[in-house]
Amino acid sequence: MGADTPLEGEGDVEVRVVHPFQATKAYLCPGCNHEIDAGVGHIVAVPLDAPDLRRHWHKGCWGFRQRRRPGR
Repeated sequence: MGADTPLEGEGDVEVRVVHPFQATKAYLCPGCNHEIDAGVGHIVAVPLDAPDLRRHWHKGCWGFRQRRRPGR
């Protein structure tokens, strides 16, 4: 996962790895719509042109995001 991995429809994004000890809050993954619990390592995708729209993803959901059908 590079620093400028494209996120479909959002231009370039910075991809950050959050280690389990850094994950202090729960988030909703946009890939599967399930919660990422506190204490679970995950990915944060930050659009370079709109950093306020960052999203927290499960690592597997991020890896398979381009294989999903629209709306899934």
